[in-house]
Amino acid sequence: MRSAAAGELQVIVVMGVSGAGKTVVGQALAHAIAWEFHDADDYHSPENVAKMHRGEGLTDDDRRPWLAALSRLIADVVAGRRHAVLACSALKQWYRDALIPSDVDRGVVRYVHLDVPESVLRERLAKRTHHFATPALLPSQLATLELPHDAVCVDGTLPIPEIVDVIRKALGL
Repeated sequence: MRSAAAGELQVIVVMGVSGAGKTVVGQALAHAIAWEFHDADDYHSPENVAKMHRGEGLTDDDRRPWLAALSRLIADVVAGRRHAVLACSALKQWYRDALIPSDVDRGVVRYVHLDVPESVLRERLAKRTHHFATPALLPSQLATLELPHDAVCVDGTLPIPEIVDVIRKALGL
C-alpha cells in the first residue's frame, strides 16, 4: 500500500441507505485500488445491533458513539498515511461532518452516494439474510436520508464493476 501525500485523497466513504450495496461496492472498490476496507456495521454497539434487529431505527443519540468510533478510525487512517474505503450509511449531513475529525483536512475524505430506487431497495432487503438491518428499517432510513451535496452520486443499480469504474473515474483513481 502506498503512503499518502499531503492533501491527497485517503478515505472514500461509500454511503447510502440499507440495501444500497455499500459493503459489496466498498469491498470491490477497495480491492480494485488496493486500499483497506472497513464496514461501519462492525463498529455498532451490541445495543444498536439488537435495536436494529428488532426493526427499530436508531436515534441520533444512538449513533453518536458509533460516529465517534468511525471518526477515530478515519483519524487513524489519515495519521498513518494509509488509504481506506469505508462503507457507512452516513445518512445526515451532520453525520458526514462528524465522521471527519476536526484536525483532518476535509479534502482527504470523499463521499460516494449509492442512489437506488426504493423498489429495488425493498427487493434487495427481502432477499438479504443474516443481517441485523431488517427490511423494516428502510422507511426510517429513507426518512432520515439527507441527500449529500458534497458526494459523487452513482446509480447503485449498475453492475458492481461499472459502479467501481464510475467511482474511480469521478475521483481520478
